[in-house]
Amino acid sequence: MKKKYIIVIPARYNSSRLPGKPLIKILGVPMIIRTYNQCRKVVAKDKIFIATDDKRIQKLCKINNLNCILTSKNCLTGTDRISEVSKKIKADFYINIQGDEPICDVGDIKKLIKTAKRYPNRIINGYTKIIDKKLFFSKHIPKVVFRKDGRLLYQSRSPIPINKKGNFLHAWRQVCIYSLPYKALKIFSKHKKKTILENIEDCELIRFLELGLDVHMIKMSNNSISVDTKKNLIEVIKKIKRRV
Repeated sequence: MKKKYIIVIPARYNSSRLPGKPLIKILGVPMIIRTYNQCRKVVAKDKIFIATDDKRIQKLCKINNLNCILTSKNCLTGTDRISEVSKKIKADFYINIQGDEPICDVGDIKKLIKTAKRYPNRIINGYTKIIDKKLFFSKHIPKVVFRKDGRLLYQSRSPIPINKKGNFLHAWRQVCIYSLPYKALKIFSKHKKKTILENIEDCELIRFLELGLDVHMIKMSNNSISVDTKKNLIEVIKKIKRRV
C-alpha cells in the first residue's frame, strides 16, 4: 500500500570526516538514536526508517526495535540511499532527516512535513540565517543563496554571497532536512555518478539544480547542528546539557 510520506534517516558508518559517526554516543545515547528520537516526537514509529549500508547500525536498530532498511554500499549520497528506499517503500514524498542531526528541531520537522503535504511534488529544503562569522567561512557549512520566490540559486561550502573585499554581510546556511518527491528521486538516481558541480562542492542538492529541477527553500530555526567534526560534537553536547 502506497504511503503519503515516510521519514528516512540515512546513516553511513564510514564518514570521511568522523568515522563511525552514527554510533558515537552523545551523553550515553548513540547519535542515530538521538536523531530518531527527535523524529519520533513528530510522527508514529511506522513512518520512520533508518537507511544504512552497515550491519553494525542495522544491529543497533534491531536491538532498539527500530525500522531499518539495508541499502547497498554503492550509494554516493544520502539522497541516493533514500532513492533505494523508494524502490522498496512507495510514497508520494520522502522526508530526509540526516543521521548526523541529533538535535534537529522538532518544529522544523513539523514545518517541513506541513509544507510538503501542501506541495508534495516540490523538492523542499530548509535554511536559516548565519549569525556567526566563523560559520560563514567554514568549509563544513553549506551556504545557500536563493531567488525572491524561495527557489535555490546555488549552494556552496565556500563563503557566499561575498563582496570584493571579502566581507561577511548577509548569509544563510542549509538546514539538513529535505522533502524529496518520488518522481524527483527517480530522476536523481538515474545518474550513477555525481554531477560536476555536486562533486566539486560535495553538496548533493546541487545535482537537482544541474538536472534542471527546482529546489524550494523554506525558513527554519537556528537550533540544529550538523555533526561533521569533533567540534560540532562538543557543541551538541553543550546544547543538550543546557536543555536538561
